[in-house]
Parts: sequence; C-alpha cells; structure tokens
Amino acid sequence: MQFNNHQGYTQTFKENKLTLGLFFPLEAYEGSKPIMDLTEQMELAKQVEAGGFASLFVRDIPLNDPFFGDVGQIYDPWVFLSYVASHTEKIALGTGSVITSFRHPLDVAKSAASLDLISNQRLLFGAATGDRPVEFTAYRKNRSERGALFRESFQVMKAVWSQSHPEIQTDRVNLSGAEFIPKPKEGDIPVLITGHAAQSLEWIAEHGDGWLNFPRNPDEQRKVIESFRLLTDHFKPFAQSLYIDLASDPEEAPSPIHLGFRSGRKYLIAYLTALEAVGVNHVILNVKFSKRPIKEVIAELAEEVVPQFSIIK
Repeated sequence: MQFNNHQGYTQTFKENKLTLGLFFPLEAYEGSKPIMDLTEQMELAKQVEAGGFASLFVRDIPLNDPFFGDVGQIYDPWVFLSYVASHTEKIALGTGSVITSFRHPLDVAKSAASLDLISNQRLLFGAATGDRPVEFTAYRKNRSERGALFRESFQVMKAVWSQSHPEIQTDRVNLSGAEFIPKPKEGDIPVLITGHAAQSLEWIAEHGDGWLNFPRNPDEQRKVIESFRLLTDHFKPFAQSLYIDLASDPEEAPSPIHLGFRSGRKYLIAYLTALEAVGVNHVILNVKFSKRPIKEVIAELAEEVVPQFSIIK
C-alpha cells in the first residue's frame, strides 16, 4: 500500500526528497528526565506546526533505567500523542518508537487505530522490539524472543486493521468470530520498522512500510539505504534521528555531540542536503543538548532551514 490518502504519510514522505521533524520533549535538559511542562510543550508544538515541519515524534521508554540514560518524553506515547493531536491540526504524529514486545498485539493495534482516526490520519507508527534489559525483566519477557514477538505483533496488527473478521492463532492471540474495532480509515497504518528489530534486512524491506534508523555520516548512510532499496519493489521511505545544538552564529563549524553535532545553520543545511542526496527522506531532530532557548531554535529552523526541506504545499 502506498498510503496516498494518509495525511501524515503524504506530507512527510516523498521519493528523492527530505523533510524535517522534531522529537518531544521540545526542551533542553541535563540528565535523563525532562520537565515536560505541558502548557509550554503544546505552545511549542503549535509553533513547530506553523513553522512548516512535517512531523512531531515521541519515544516510548516505559521505565527509567539509571544505567541506560535518557528517557525522552516521560508520558505514555498513545495518551500524549492524543493530547498533541487535540492541540494541532495537520502535523504528522510519529512514534519513534513504540515497543511491541511488552504489550498485547490487539491492544497496540487498537491504540494505533484509535489515534490515527482521532488525529485525521496523522499517525506514523514507528515500531521497535525494545533494547533495555531491565524492561524485559520487569515485563517478564525473554529478551532473546523479541524478534518473534515483534513479527507476531506486526502480523496481527496488519491483519486486524485490514480484515473484517480475521482468524488469528498465535502465542498471544486467539481471535475467532469477532471483529476488531476501530478500523483505520484506509484499512492500514504506515508502520516504520525501527533499526533491525531483530529481523533480517529482507524481512524489513518486504514487510515494513518504511525504515526508521539511526544517525550515520552520509557516506555510511548511503550504503545502508542502497542495501535496503535493492530489496524493495516500490518506494519505501528511510527516516533517521539527529541530535543538534544549533549555534546562534550561522557560520559556526561543527563539533560532535551525542548522536549528532553542534553547528551553525549553514553546516546543518549542507549536512541535510548531503543526507537527501544519499536517499534519506525524513530527519527527526532532537534538541536535548541545545544551549539556546528552544523557541528561538525552532524559529530559526522554521525560517532558514525547513523551507529548503519541505514537500508541504
């Protein structure tokens, strides 16, 4: 399915084009836990939408593992994105990514379908296995089985979204003689596989609606994308995250930060242009390490950077 009528997908993904999004929390913070003042976050979300960004994404980290670090935004992703949907109108709402290993597939499918309908088809569903050992212990799940759990969830969700009365027999699902509700408007939701999700590249290319990956330099990312695209028979988007600390001096040269860099906007534009050239379709920026006020950073990105990487008409 190409998702030609899905609002979130069509304003975020286009072949040979790159667009920009932002991760919640829209704030800089030290340590692992942000403040997440909801009034401020919603004001900034509206600024992001007005600035022409394609998406707003959230991470899904159920527990704070003190040995792992950053927890991202602190709320349940479905509840929080429903709240964001009520304060925005058109911007895509993404999960980067919901962990399917710990949750029943029917519950995940219902949450995703509900949010997609509530938001007028704005959900970009990034799905992941999870990787923090303490979470697998807490949920009494075997980490070595995460690949099988992921495939099961994926297949169950796709079936109940598209079929009227599916017959499904898996380790966690025994569905017969009942209808899943609500159904997505088009009978499907774009699911982006996160990382390798304990799957082969062939499985990702065949089954995923896109690939959500990790930041690499453009030359390395090109090799990853080429390997992926050789296995697909039609366009499937490639997205990635990127941490930035946007300097006030537009000429400032880059210096490395965790999973990204600090620089002025001129280098950032050049870097994003290089990513676009190698086939990256969407970059979700993370502002955790910003030294400037976030409102100021969003304003500069919206005025000087986003117009060069946008497919929104």
